[in-house]
Amino acid sequence: MRTDIFARLDREPEPPKIEIPRMSRHRIALFGGTLAFYVAIVVLVLVSSWLVALDWKVMLFRPYQQWPELHAFLDYFVVLGQRGPTAVMVAAWLGWRSWRQHTLRPLITLAVALLLLNVTVGAVKIGLGRLGPHYATQIGSAEMFAGGDIFPSGHTANAVVTWGILAYLAATPRTRRYLSAVSAAVSLGVGLTTVYLGTHWLSDVLLGWAAGLLIMLGLPWCEPLIARIEAWIFAVRARLRDRHGLVPAAPVAVGGPVPVMVPQRLPGAEGEVPGREPETVGAGGRAGAGSSVGVRQRAFAARAERAPIPSAGSRRPPHSRPLTGG
Repeated sequence: MRTDIFARLDREPEPPKIEIPRMSRHRIALFGGTLAFYVAIVVLVLVSSWLVALDWKVMLFRPYQQWPELHAFLDYFVVLGQRGPTAVMVAAWLGWRSWRQHTLRPLITLAVALLLLNVTVGAVKIGLGRLGPHYATQIGSAEMFAGGDIFPSGHTANAVVTWGILAYLAATPRTRRYLSAVSAAVSLGVGLTTVYLGTHWLSDVLLGWAAGLLIMLGLPWCEPLIARIEAWIFAVRARLRDRHGLVPAAPVAVGGPVPVMVPQRLPGAEGEVPGREPETVGAGGRAGAGSSVGVRQRAFAARAERAPIPSAGSRRPPHSRPLTGG
């Protein structure tokens, strides 16, 4: 009996065809606008413009001192943008969907999105080297190229991608709209929470939103790669099955009878008379104890292969009288 996850997949009914998002003109326009916004934020910070001055005003305002009663709650809420816990939660949900929908696309899409997030956001963080508000050295300075890793906000970008992937993989347009609104609210809250806690500049959050949105808008370009990865994984699984002699399980109807194979009765099994030689068939076709042609064995067929006995009227014995209570 097969015990791997694919055995259950073979028994599940085929899921409905899920529409894969494509790079439409509307999506391309949004991607271009978001990219322009991303570049503008970086330039405004590099030249120490009004955006940097706004960063310092918000930082010196110290929101965590203005509203200290929110601090305990927001310390937990900001975890929704932390990559480790959120990736585990979303991967568990998408793993269940992969199991039900006979496809590895949800998990592969999440992996590709997180890989793009780590590469793009991590490269910009290290390249620009901006220090955070708690480590700033000079008032009014952009604190760039100082060995930091705060720009853009990783919590904000991760919230956009991790929760936005649920909307991207939604099965219906209505579900996609609802999940898009929820993911936007969560990512907006996580970004503002980092500003409240003083761990990020406001411009860090703006660039984090743009970085995460660029990945979500550009994911349809990665769909051919995702399909090839999925096909390669299933091809490897097929080769492993062939190598180990595994046969895919046949579909079984829910609630239907399960075939049960009864093993053959071997010599020495229950029912044989101890000390009695097995009956053999000689060359002349007569049974004899001294013949050495072969051993007759009784084979029991599978219960599922037995022909059903049609019902022929009532099963009550003839001349039977009905039972009465009196």
